[in-house]
Amino acid sequence: MSTPTIVSGVEGALSLQGRDLGWTPYLEVTQEQVNLFADATGDHQWIHVDPERAATGPFKQTIAHGYLTLSLTPVFLPQLVQIEGFSMGVNYGTDKVRFPSPVPVGSKLRCGGKVDSVTEIPGGVQMTVTLTFEVEGQAKPSCVATILLRQYV
Repeated sequence: MSTPTIVSGVEGALSLQGRDLGWTPYLEVTQEQVNLFADATGDHQWIHVDPERAATGPFKQTIAHGYLTLSLTPVFLPQLVQIEGFSMGVNYGTDKVRFPSPVPVGSKLRCGGKVDSVTEIPGGVQMTVTLTFEVEGQAKPSCVATILLRQYV
């Protein structure tokens, strides 16, 4: 397992600007995860939940939902960076999200991060972080997302 970057307080967060956070270890994406995500979101499209039909489809097997990949951010982000000295952190949104290639069920997925910017806001800081999700052995990333995080003192 990789060691996360740990910083404390506003000054520590500001020191992350422009920093490459490295990569997480790989995590296997299972059919059970995909099925649970389908149940939670109501997206039961056959390319995700019907292995028999998906075997004859464009990806030759079931694939994870793009938003399932993105929803793994809270699993991966603390493995990349931990920011201490704040009373709370919130997801503020996303600037851009793309899904250039699929995540086949049974594949191994990891996440890398780069802190694009850190700016002071009233009561804390806002961070813009680009996350890149990639499947082991796949040439193109599965998801590239620019996320906004706020940390409040």
